[in-house]
Amino acid sequence: MNLLPWHAERWSQISSLIDRERLPHALLLTGPRGVGKREFAEYLANRLLCNQPLGDQPCGSCKTCELLKYGTHPDLIHLQPEEAGKVIKVDQVRETIDKLHSTAQQGGYRVLIVSPAEEMNISAANALLKTLEEPGKNTLILLVVDQLGKIMPTIRSRCQRIEFSLPPHDSAIPWLTREAELTPQEAEGLLSLAQGAPMTALTWQKEGMRDKRASFMSGLADVLRGRTSAISFAESMQKEDLRLPLIWWLSLIGDIVRIQLAQDEAPRVNRDMAKMVSALAQQATPARVMALYESVQKELSMIERHLNPNKQLLLERLLFDWKELRAKS
Repeated sequence: MNLLPWHAERWSQISSLIDRERLPHALLLTGPRGVGKREFAEYLANRLLCNQPLGDQPCGSCKTCELLKYGTHPDLIHLQPEEAGKVIKVDQVRETIDKLHSTAQQGGYRVLIVSPAEEMNISAANALLKTLEEPGKNTLILLVVDQLGKIMPTIRSRCQRIEFSLPPHDSAIPWLTREAELTPQEAEGLLSLAQGAPMTALTWQKEGMRDKRASFMSGLADVLRGRTSAISFAESMQKEDLRLPLIWWLSLIGDIVRIQLAQDEAPRVNRDMAKMVSALAQQATPARVMALYESVQKELSMIERHLNPNKQLLLERLLFDWKELRAKS
């Protein structure tokens, strides 16, 4: 495992704490989704558990590093939702705490990575509190957080916070070009669609999300032009996880807003949809565009809070408002 290039400054801070034996017992790694916070946590765990570190880096070849490479090291514990989109339950936390309090099998650190930590329900978070206060010797707890506001203040106060931000393009694009096997132009376009988050961009490339996005955008265009109905398009999305499509849609509406505010000088995320975006920016009233933006944002928030809204009704309502953008005032 290699350190992501845009993490060098953060790693220098942590490495200094390790050298001075001042590493806190709990770190809260927070920042936008898709910037590699979990990868940073894994790299830190690797460095602490490595038997033969090379300066501030894990060696990558000792028995410990081999175990970590295959995800079988007994002293690295992961706590995450049992299923994607679900919460971390109190029973999971209690079971994890029991493991954490046992003796390290390799005689060194025990490391717990909780990701995404904001998915702990209240009971689970409360169960973790005492361990955060008294974790035990040579124990490190790493909380990986995308939405800091969802973390209880009592949890936050017991951790040292490490802030991450979106990396500069001159660091992210060469990395994405290499990892995703893209041209620099393709990498730049994909990174733009992922709103500057390189790990998100890489995941989309590996999982074929660009094709799914293209299909979704085509559906939006068909509804707008009357080629398909809002009801039919909503029905076609019934089996899909709506979080990403709503993020894409929000980004598209955001482009319209930026053009209406700044005209031709506005930067555009969805360059492949430039013709439709420009037309809507001219046809729709700013009030209607902002109302739709807020509606999509509200529905996305409900999905991210696991409130399980009715997909058909949700999409129909938004699509009717979407089509109204072309209506004469």
